[in-house]
Amino acid sequence: MFTQIIDDIAINRKARIVRKGDKHIHLTGLEYGLLDYLSAHANRICTRKELLEYIWGAQFQYDTGTIDVHLHALRRKLGWTSKRPIEAIRGVGLILRIDQKVTHYAINLQSFFTNWLRSHEVELTSSGLVPQLHLTPFVSELTLESEALRKMLDGIIESLLPFTQPGVLNITSRLTMRHFILTLDINGIISELRIPVNTEF
Repeated sequence: MFTQIIDDIAINRKARIVRKGDKHIHLTGLEYGLLDYLSAHANRICTRKELLEYIWGAQFQYDTGTIDVHLHALRRKLGWTSKRPIEAIRGVGLILRIDQKVTHYAINLQSFFTNWLRSHEVELTSSGLVPQLHLTPFVSELTLESEALRKMLDGIIESLLPFTQPGVLNITSRLTMRHFILTLDINGIISELRIPVNTEF
């Protein structure tokens, strides 16, 4: 099964095959690894170190231009320019920029989490837990698909509740350069949910 990456480029990860339109593109194992890793981490900078470790393995500790050689061949075979859609960030790494056509909704965090906790009121009460919410004050709204966030949070609750003792459920948040991070602490059992900043605050 092929997954569209960008424009007319599609990838079949199970068979390790790349297609441009109706034409199969022959890539070497290293070229495929580079495209596969960048597409799996689209719209974020992949450092040269992580690319070397993932594609070439531990034997390559220093980039001596190896990545650039394979990147040049990959661009040529796919008909991409030296700037787009893979961009080299000088001194850092590479980024594959993809326009993701995903419907996002602005969510008021305080009301969203209050409603989410209410929807689990029966489970929390029967476990003897008292929820406490401490959200980052300067991030009041998040733009993403609300149902996806709800499912992720529900999954965390479902996995933790069967093992909880009466106590406190603490939900805290913090913002880094790359993520909005929610931490759920149920009697010392910690779960983290990292939401990439590139989902647009």
